[in-house]
Amino acid sequence: MSSVPAGELGLFRGFPNGLVSGFRLDSSSSSFGMDGERREFVVPPSRLGVKKDGRGIVDVKTAMALKSHSEAERRRRERINGHLAVLRRMVPCASKLDKAALLAQVINHVKKLKNNAAENSKGYTIPSDADEVRVEIERDATNTGIFIIKASICCEDRPDIIADLIQTLQSLHLKIIKGEISTLNGRVKNVLVMTPEGNSGIVDRHLFATSVHQGLESILDKANSQVGHLPRSLFSNKRRRIPPFDSSTSSSSRN
Repeated sequence: MSSVPAGELGLFRGFPNGLVSGFRLDSSSSSFGMDGERREFVVPPSRLGVKKDGRGIVDVKTAMALKSHSEAERRRRERINGHLAVLRRMVPCASKLDKAALLAQVINHVKKLKNNAAENSKGYTIPSDADEVRVEIERDATNTGIFIIKASICCEDRPDIIADLIQTLQSLHLKIIKGEISTLNGRVKNVLVMTPEGNSGIVDRHLFATSVHQGLESILDKANSQVGHLPRSLFSNKRRRIPPFDSSTSSSSRN
């Protein structure tokens, strides 16, 4: 703190009201105090620009920290307002919505876009991130007793996947009518439209579909067992999803 030695009080004599170089000596003022030990006049912290709070004097470091926190908070609010402004431009009819209503509108808009994307991708064979087997029994539109099975399998791509599929289908005595295959980022999806060989009218459709489902599951089990013997870094962790086969009349699921 700034102070004036008591021995130099003579410097203040002869000036009106004790005013010297911007300092005023006034017995009724609390601008200066007397240090009894050092016999010096002491300038209070309030004259040095240091404020007090209820606990005591706030030092310069604390004041700078408070100022820095205030600036950081101001920048954070500016970023949030900037993001909200972008969302208002992206979502239709959102210019006059408050923040809560705007976020709700954005969520609904994203859900709508997601549903539209799912609908548009139904006609495409795109591998998913999850291992999946799906079997469907299609209705017999010709009343000839011949039924059609549509099956799909999605898993990690590997060189012997096609050979395993052919072997499984031959063991089930299935004739392929149509087949599609697609790969993406190390994943492969096969979609097959098949019918049983011979007189399919005497075949239990649902029992046969269950056999197809189990045969395709065995291919996934083989693929997973092979992946287990390879370095983990070569494969990402994929979820396995094996839904039950769908039918127009009945369905069964794997326990």
